[in-house]
Amino acid sequence: MSDQTTSAAVPAVASTESSQAMDAHGSHRTKGSTTTWLAEAGFFRMLGLIIALALLCIVGAVTAGDRFVDSDNLLTILRLSTVIGVVAIGMTFVITGGGIDLSVGAILALSSVWATTLATRQMAQDTHWIVMVLTALAVGAGCGLVNGVLIAYGKVVAFIATLAMFVSARGLAEIISEKKTQIATDVPGYFDFFTAKPLGIDMSIWIFAVVAVAGWVLLNRTTFGRRTFAVGGNPEAARLAGINVRRHTVLLYVLVGVCCAIGALLIVARTTTGSSTHGQLLELDAIAAVVIGGTLLAGGRGTITGTVLGVLIFTTLTNVFTLNNRDNSEQSLLKGVIIVAAVLLQQWLASRKSTN
Repeated sequence: MSDQTTSAAVPAVASTESSQAMDAHGSHRTKGSTTTWLAEAGFFRMLGLIIALALLCIVGAVTAGDRFVDSDNLLTILRLSTVIGVVAIGMTFVITGGGIDLSVGAILALSSVWATTLATRQMAQDTHWIVMVLTALAVGAGCGLVNGVLIAYGKVVAFIATLAMFVSARGLAEIISEKKTQIATDVPGYFDFFTAKPLGIDMSIWIFAVVAVAGWVLLNRTTFGRRTFAVGGNPEAARLAGINVRRHTVLLYVLVGVCCAIGALLIVARTTTGSSTHGQLLELDAIAAVVIGGTLLAGGRGTITGTVLGVLIFTTLTNVFTLNNRDNSEQSLLKGVIIVAAVLLQQWLASRKSTN
């Protein structure tokens, strides 16, 4: 690689990182008009998501009345958002970094099964319930590490590598559990913690909020986040700028694996079980929420706030359909239409930006 090529590529990454930093910090306005800056900062994209969520709430209030606006129902929506929300935040990092992970549901199932085996529960009873948490986190991180190494160092396409993990992790979960549901109620300390309600709000909602805030800070206020934008936007330029692209890619998949493990801990607390059937089709819901939130499937652009709004839109939609006794098939059909509309909107905005 010639020095001339290198010197040309490095500013490209610097420009990418600077652009994302401007989006994140909102402190450097390179465009003249405020309207243009707001549009580039994703203001109108976020506004569109908020309006969509508000319209769904209005539809719910009109069609289901007091059953929808009841505070318990609103807490139910937030409670249902927790597992998919935590996983979708991890997925946001991977997609922003230019990858994809189809194995999140299977990793969640394997983590839930491994954390609730007889041996793990016995060890938790003899020592501390935190053993179950550490076991799930280790399994999730290990699966993410395998995915990342295969993709970054093995040069396996992300779609194929994570599809293989999807099949393997689900199969291993079935072998460990012998296709049986593992009851974990004999570790009371675990459930005392995860079913607590500080300030009247479920612990799972608090955990989702903490993960969302931590994810926002990591993506928008740290070098790790800026490198994620750079790797997703132009990996070759990022490499020439001195970023270890392969190591960063591995870290992204480990991160989403850890998020799957946290999701597994939440679902074990909710169902009191570990099962190889947990998390089925979770990968599709997580990817859909991320795309609807405005994260670019091609990489280089991502938003945690948009992902949280995307998750809330999906769970509110599910809640409205359930309260009105609508068929699941209608719900799936509408979700598909929303996903297609979100992708078409992304393409339209991208073409408009390139034209300008």
